[in-house]
Formats: sequence, structure tokens, C-alpha cells
Amino acid sequence: MLNLKTLRAQRGLSIKALSELSGISRRTLEDIEARGDCRISTAWAVCQALGCTLNDFYSEDQTPAQ
Repeated sequence: MLNLKTLRAQRGLSIKALSELSGISRRTLEDIEARGDCRISTAWAVCQALGCTLNDFYSEDQTPAQ
């Protein structure tokens, strides 16, 4: 499971703002938040934009997002 929504909210970023910072489309970011998974290359780009590590991005909880 990914912590994207939490990390994004902690930094006060909208999906649009994160899209602009990361170069990842808004639709892809919305899908990641809904599904709770993504490609590692996408995760890396998002982490660089958020200033976090992959460990921060991934949660220990493996329960799918509701």
C-alpha cells in the first residue's frame, strides 16, 4: 500500500501541483491514490517531487486501499 495521499496532504499539495512537480499526469496520480500501487519508476519520480524516500512512500500495511 502506498502513502501518496498522506504524504501529499502533509506537504499541502493538490494532485495538480504534484503533477506539475513530478511530471506525472493527474489521472495517473489519482489512479495511484485509488489503487494503492504503481510502477517503481513512477514511485521514484513522485518521491523526488515530494522530497521523501521510497520507504516513506510504501506502507508496511499490505491491505488494499478502500
